[in-house]
Amino acid sequence: MPFINIFAVMNTTKTLKPTDSELEILQVLWDKNEATVREVHEELSQIKDCGYTTTLKLMQIMFEKGLVLRDDSSRTHIYRPNVSREKTQKQLVDKMVNSLFSGSHTQLVMQALGSHTPSNKELEEIQQLLDSLKK
Repeated sequence: MPFINIFAVMNTTKTLKPTDSELEILQVLWDKNEATVREVHEELSQIKDCGYTTTLKLMQIMFEKGLVLRDDSSRTHIYRPNVSREKTQKQLVDKMVNSLFSGSHTQLVMQALGSHTPSNKELEEIQQLLDSLKK
């Protein structure tokens, strides 16, 4: 039975909190939709020094935590994200707002916009968001 994770079923009420290394792996899986350990490792090794066995172990832990699903119907296991990028971003931003900005989303936005000069495209996207929130 491909892509089943009994641990994920048991953890449905628990909020999954990926570590920084797990987030790097999730980024690869979100972009690819599914991948083998080797494919993930090759992507990660372009941006950081990491061993194949470390990537393998992290992905096994992520499977146990319910962060990824694993199809082990063939010799080469294929992994797929079990958490959405959007939900994970929301959880991490909410945690950051509460822990660093005393619950103030305004302070977060001001800090984010003040730390670099946004492009015209980014400003347009921000303006569109603000306009839609005002409606």
